[in-house]
Order: sequence, then C-alpha cells, then structure tokens
Amino acid sequence: MTRGRATLIGFTAVLMWSLLALFTIGSTPVPPLQLNAMCFAVGGLIGLIWTARQGFGVLRGVSWKVYAFGTLGLLGYHLLYFTAFRLGPNASTGLIAYLWPLFIVLLSGLLPGERLRLPHILGAFIALSGAAVIVLGANTGPGGVSLPALALAFLCALTWAGYSVLSRRLGAVPTESVTVFCVATAVLSLAAHLAVETTVWPEGATGWAAVLALGLGPVGAAFFTWDIGMKKGDIQLLGVASYAAPLLSTLALVAAGITRPSWTIALAAVLIASGAALAARASARR
Repeated sequence: MTRGRATLIGFTAVLMWSLLALFTIGSTPVPPLQLNAMCFAVGGLIGLIWTARQGFGVLRGVSWKVYAFGTLGLLGYHLLYFTAFRLGPNASTGLIAYLWPLFIVLLSGLLPGERLRLPHILGAFIALSGAAVIVLGANTGPGGVSLPALALAFLCALTWAGYSVLSRRLGAVPTESVTVFCVATAVLSLAAHLAVETTVWPEGATGWAAVLALGLGPVGAAFFTWDIGMKKGDIQLLGVASYAAPLLSTLALVAAGITRPSWTIALAAVLIASGAALAARASARR
C-alpha cells in the first residue's frame, strides 16, 4: 500500500468523525459509559467481520501489551471526552478537545524518519484558528466555563494524540488488532456502567439509529481506517487535515437543521483549507 493511499484511507476516519456530534446528540439521554459499551459492541462486530477476511490467526502473535495499549487508548479517550462534555458542554471545552490534531503534528516530529518543518507548524496553527472559529461560534448561549471540564478535555486531546502517534511505532502490528481493542473497551465500559451509572435506553427509533450509526462509523470503522493512516500514511498531513472535522461536523448540524449557517463557517473553511494546504505542500516537498 502506498503512502498516499494510506493517507486517503486515514482521512475517511476524519469524515466519519465529522458525524460524531450529530449522532451523539441523537443518542441522548444515554449516559457516557453505557453509550461507550453499546457503540464499541457494534464496532467490535465490525472488527470481527474485518478480521475474518484475513483469519483470526493474525491476532495470535500480537503482544498483550499492544492490546492493553490500544484498549486504554480507546477507552480513556472516549471516557474523558464524554465526561468533559457532561461537565462543560460549551465552546471552551470543545476548543480544548480539538487540540489533538495539533498535538499529533507536533509530536510526530519525534518519530524516527519524520521531520517536522516550519510549514507544518504554521499550517497546524492556521488550521487550529479555523477550528477555534467553529467551536467558539458554536455555542454563544449562557453558561460558565468548567475548569474540571477543561482539564479533562486537555487530557482527552493528549490521550488521542499520544495514541495516534504511538500507533506509528506499532507499524508491524496488524490493523485487525483494533478488533480486540473495541471488544475489550465495550466489556470494560459495560462493567464500569453497571457499577456507577443508571441504565437509560435511547428514545425511539431515532435514538437507536443514532447509537447504531455511531458504532458503525465514528466509534467503529473509523478506528480501523485511522490505524492504517497512522501506520502507513503521512501522519503530519493527517494531523492537520483532521481540523476539517469541526468544520464538517458543523456542516452536518446545519444540514440537519440543528445549527444555523453563518459567516463563521465560511471563515473557518478558508483557514482550515489554508492550513492543510500549507502542511500538504511541506509533505510533498519532503
């Protein structure tokens, strides 16, 4: 598989994650850990189908340390993400959570064979400003800033960036191993849910459809395509291109009638496209 093809496959995860907010809203009022368990159960089923193509024997040679790393990455990120937004569902929390693409670009320079150039850094910050326009303009209603929420969102961003960058060091590990990550995350989330949460099922067909859609895409297939992109694609370009997620997410909410269109969408589009183009040019020169 070529580097360019792997990068494109990785970007499909960003497209799926752009629907995360829409489907999460539709899944209300399911509590975070229960939602985690339900979504990752669907994602695990996708993984089993994915792995069946190659044969489950491909999983035997994977170290338990890799399985522990992947499970903690998926479980930790989503637990922090959902909890942060429960404590502080506002623009400030979202802005901090969207720092993970910037961290990916910056941390990728520490990987063997990778070189962080000035255009990568400039592109990352330009794209970050575009994400800031989207997130800050998404919630102008009343509500104070929750410091615990901001702290959890910051840890959330670091967790996903660290998981993504360290996945590059596991390039020899088959992508099918993500199946075990998803199944283990579903089991652990279910156990934690039963211990600390009250079960609340989705409301109506729309709620159930939203949970299923989450498991099929943003909290399912996206992890497999992202794994391919992180291991075999251009990690710096993917990191900057990930800033398209808040823009595309907002467009999805506009199309669904949840968010009204505004000039902030157009401004963010220019900033995100400019930042990604700058980083892409630096990668192409390399």
